[in-house]
Amino acid sequence: MKSRKLRIWVPLLLLAAGAVALGACSHRSAETPAPARAVTVTPVVEATLGETVRTVGLLTPKDEARLAFKVGGVIESIRVEEGAAVKAGQLLAILKQAEIGSAVEQARQAADKAARDLARGKALYADGVATEEQVQDLTTAARVAAAALRSAEFNARYTRIEAPADGVVLRKLAERNELVQPGQPVLVLGGNGRGWIVRTSLADRDVVRVRPGDAVQLAFDAWPGRAFGGRISNVSSAAEPATGTFPVEIQVEAGAEHFVQGLVAKVSLAPQAGPAPATPVVPLQALLEANGDQAFVFVVDVAAQRARRVAVHIGRLADARVEVVDGLKAGEQVVVDGAAFLADGEAVRLVPTVSPAASVAPAASVAPGASVTRAASVAPAVTVLAPAAAIVPAASLARPHRAG
Repeated sequence: MKSRKLRIWVPLLLLAAGAVALGACSHRSAETPAPARAVTVTPVVEATLGETVRTVGLLTPKDEARLAFKVGGVIESIRVEEGAAVKAGQLLAILKQAEIGSAVEQARQAADKAARDLARGKALYADGVATEEQVQDLTTAARVAAAALRSAEFNARYTRIEAPADGVVLRKLAERNELVQPGQPVLVLGGNGRGWIVRTSLADRDVVRVRPGDAVQLAFDAWPGRAFGGRISNVSSAAEPATGTFPVEIQVEAGAEHFVQGLVAKVSLAPQAGPAPATPVVPLQALLEANGDQAFVFVVDVAAQRARRVAVHIGRLADARVEVVDGLKAGEQVVVDGAAFLADGEAVRLVPTVSPAASVAPAASVAPGASVTRAASVAPAVTVLAPAAAIVPAASLARPHRAG
């Protein structure tokens, strides 16, 4: 009996001892601080993101006319299709004439009646039957009727659409038997007289550095590997309300190539109005939660070994470097590896890094124009920055932040 009681109590005592041990371990682990998160940092440097401005635009004829009827009506026929070459004065489309013909006939009959009434009134005035006031009223009525006839005849002439110049039909916006309103575009005609242009837009920081006459290089996917020349022909002095960018027109040197409207052009231009000022730049991978021109970065206080989340205003992107318009100063250390898992104020541990290029090649092998920076707090942290090239909005390439 006694041994059976011992067999019951011994397992219970062992379970209680285990529970006490687990509680003590969990208590000790709760008091143990979390280890500092390993991160890689790089200093904020001041640089100019390249002199070449790159953008895209659409090819279109310089002379582009949207042709419409002056009066509304039903289309009787459209005699051209998209892509058709036309000559100046060629009939392109016409409205059904029943309604407009009736309006012209009514105006003509009214004008004839008013002219007869005036002639009769003048005869009666000569005989002393009609007064001078009556003759004056009849004269006014005759002039009004004649003006109405001229207006109806003018409108009748614009029930036909004729090509204003030699060109090509770019778009056909209506079909036969459709009812169109006065001024509703029916055809879009591109003229051949003044060549082809590329329409694009530039940000404010770039538009102030370009001038009409600046040389431009253009590339089209339709002609891979071939560069076309061009010059800026017009720079708008007002921004588009929807985008805040400034429209720019580039006259294209087409040569003997057969261009078509709507080709996408890759534009490269070198501003002649002086270099842009140097601004703080950071690597692209330092950005978190980018939205438009707003983003966040983590700045490390090297002395305290803690990361601080900072809101920044970003600008252009060139060669994986981002321009910081506001929020950072040169020399501050930003996190470039490990930022996605950080929390504001979290303790960090700096990890030394060496770029692959620096570890396998001497410094003399760096391409001309590249800049090499060394982080003072991370040894031996070397970052090789390539020369700037394409400039595009930075926000669309930034990665999201994920709180750790």
